[in-house]
Amino acid sequence: MAKRKKNQEQLPEGMSRRQAKLAARAAERAALARDPRPYGNLPFEADLIALQEFVPSATVKVAVPGAERDVYLCTVLPGGGAVLVRDDGAYVALQTRNQSYNPHRDLTRALEWAITAQPGEELESAVAENVEPKLDKLIPAMAPEDIRVFDDFTWWIPAGTEVNPQYAQAIKAANDSVMPSRRITTDIAGAAWWIDTGDKAHIRWVRTENEDKVVRALARIAARGELKLGEETKFAGVFRTHGIAVPVWDLDPDRDYTNYAAELKRVDKAILAELDNDAQLSSEERRQLENIKSRQVTI
Repeated sequence: MAKRKKNQEQLPEGMSRRQAKLAARAAERAALARDPRPYGNLPFEADLIALQEFVPSATVKVAVPGAERDVYLCTVLPGGGAVLVRDDGAYVALQTRNQSYNPHRDLTRALEWAITAQPGEELESAVAENVEPKLDKLIPAMAPEDIRVFDDFTWWIPAGTEVNPQYAQAIKAANDSVMPSRRITTDIAGAAWWIDTGDKAHIRWVRTENEDKVVRALARIAARGELKLGEETKFAGVFRTHGIAVPVWDLDPDRDYTNYAAELKRVDKAILAELDNDAQLSSEERRQLENIKSRQVTI
C-alpha cells in the first residue's frame, strides 16, 4: 500500500521526490521570511511607520475598496487587539499584541476582516498567513493632514456610551501613560514627529531614503557641527526600523514644537545634498559615523 501511494505521488516535472521536498521547504521558508522594507512601495510609508512604532494615540481615516463603512487606522486598541468594529466605523490597530515578521501582511489581513465584520465584533489577532494581497490594494492613499492626534484614549469610547467602572479605570491608566505627540508640518522629506516624554522632548524623523546613505549623510553633517536643531538640542542617535533610518534629537520640552520647522528644513537640505556623495569620508566624518552607529537602535 505505502509503495503504491509513493508511485502515485504527483511530482513537479523534472524533479525527484527529494528535490520536490527541498523545493517545498524552501517555499515555506520564503513565505515566512521577513520583508526588509514592508511599507516601501507606499507613498505614506513614513507616517505609517511612525504610527506603528512610536506615536501613542492617533487615528487616520483611509479609503478601503469594497468597505461599506468608514475605516480608520489607529495606533492601539484596548487590550492590544487588531480590529474593533463599531457603529461609527471599523478601527484597525497598527500596534497590536500579536504580530508576524511582516506587519504589512498583518495589516492587510486585518483590513480584509474589517470589510465584512459587523458592529460589535472584534478581532484579537491578525497574524498573517502570507496569502494576503498587497497592502496598496487596500490602502491606495493616506493623507498626513487626515491624521488625528490625541492626548488620551477617549476616542476608544463612542459618544453616548455608558462605561462600566472597570473599563473606565483601564482607560484612565492608558491615558496616564500617553506622551503628547505632534506631527511637525513643514516641507521636508519623510515625516518628523515631536514626542514629549516628560523630562525631555524628542524629534523622531522618519526618513525613507536608503538607510545607510542617510546615516553617512548625518555623519558628514555632524562633522561640520551642523546637526543640531538649535542651541538647546542634541542629536541623540538613530532608530532603524522597517528598513529605514529614523534620526532622533533630544529637545527642551518647554520649547514649542512648531519652532523647529526652519531647522528641520536646513538639515533636510543638507541630508539631501549628501545622500549621493560617494567621496571617501574624512577622519572626522568616520569618527562621527562610528559614533552614530554606536548609538543606533533597531526597533
